[in-house]
Amino acid sequence: MRLTFFGSSLVSSYWNGAATYYRGLLRALHELGHDVAFCEPDAYGRQQHRDLHEDPPYARVTVYTTEAERDALVEQAFGEADWVVKCSGVGVWDAELEAAVAARSGGGVQTAFLDVDAPATLARIAADPADPFRACIPRYDRVLTYGGGPPVVAEYERWGARACTPIYNALDPREHRPPVHRREPEWDVLFMGNRLPDREGRVEEFFFRAAALCPDARFALGGEGWGNKRLPANVAYLGHVPTARHNELNASARLVLNVHRESMVSNGWSPATRMFEAAGAACCQVTDAWRGIEDFFLPGDEILVAEDAAGVARYVRDIATVTARDIGEAGRRRALRQHTYARRARLMDALLRAPVAEGAA
Repeated sequence: MRLTFFGSSLVSSYWNGAATYYRGLLRALHELGHDVAFCEPDAYGRQQHRDLHEDPPYARVTVYTTEAERDALVEQAFGEADWVVKCSGVGVWDAELEAAVAARSGGGVQTAFLDVDAPATLARIAADPADPFRACIPRYDRVLTYGGGPPVVAEYERWGARACTPIYNALDPREHRPPVHRREPEWDVLFMGNRLPDREGRVEEFFFRAAALCPDARFALGGEGWGNKRLPANVAYLGHVPTARHNELNASARLVLNVHRESMVSNGWSPATRMFEAAGAACCQVTDAWRGIEDFFLPGDEILVAEDAAGVARYVRDIATVTARDIGEAGRRRALRQHTYARRARLMDALLRAPVAEGAA
C-alpha cells in the first residue's frame, strides 16, 4: 500500500525525539512492501541539523516551508495514497493538518492519527473544551499511539475513536547492537534527553540529585537545552547527540538512565524510544518507576527500577560492571524476542489491511 505520513522530521533528530521511532517503523513497513512518503516542515532548525544527510532509501521525504506547500501536499496525498497518517507534534500547523486530514476521512483514502505523545494530547483536550482536535478524533479511521497501553486506548475510545491501538517504540537490531569490542565503562551513569518542562523536575531528582549523592561517580548528560544549567561537578555535558552516536555512547556507560516525562509516568505503559535503543546495545538500564514496565522488561532481571534518586544511587554503588552486563544481555534478549520494529510493523500492517470494526474488536 501507499502510505503518506505528516510528521515532525524523519531526517533530523534535532529537538525531535520521535525521529528514531519514525525511522525504525517506516523502514520496517517499507520492507513489508509498503510505499512510504514522509512530509515534514522546515522548522526548529531541523533541516540545518540533519543527521541523515541523504534521504533514506525506504521513504520519499518532502520538506515544505509555506502554507501553500503544505496544502498542496495534503491534496497530493489524498490523490495518491491508500492511507494518510497525521502524526502528533509536527510543531507547526498541527491543528490545520489534523483538521484537513480528518475532513477528508470517509472517502476512498483511509486516515489515521499517530499520536507520539498520547498522554499529553489527552490531557490537553480534556482541559480545553474548545480544543479543535476533539472533533477530529471520531473522523479518523484509526488512532495509533506509540505508547499508553490500556488507559490511553480507553480514553481515546471515550472521545469517540473508531479504533485505537498502541504501536510501541522498539529497536532495529541492525542499528542498535552491542559493540564488537566491549571496553571498560567510561561513565558510571549516562542520561540522554532534551530539556523539557514536564521532564526537568524528574531529571533534577533522578539524575542531578543522584549525582550529588554519588560525588565519586562519573555522570554524563546528553541532549539539547542543558547548556546554561548549573551542573554538579561530576556531571559532564555532552550536548546534542546525533542518533548515529547513540549506540556507542550507550555502550560507554555502566548504567544507562531513563527519565520519563510527567505525563508518561502518570499514565504508564509509555516506554521511551531510548529504552529499546539501550536494550539493543545490551546496556544495563535504570528506569524511573511507572505502571506497566513489567509488560516490556522484567524488573531486577532485565532492567532496574528506581523510585527516586536514592534508588539510583544504590544501583551506582551496588551494581558491579559484570552484573550490569548480565542484566544488559538479558534485556537485549527480551528486546530481540518481543520489541523489534519488524514486529511492530507487522502489527501495523495487519491493522491497515483489516476493516476498522475487525481491528477494534
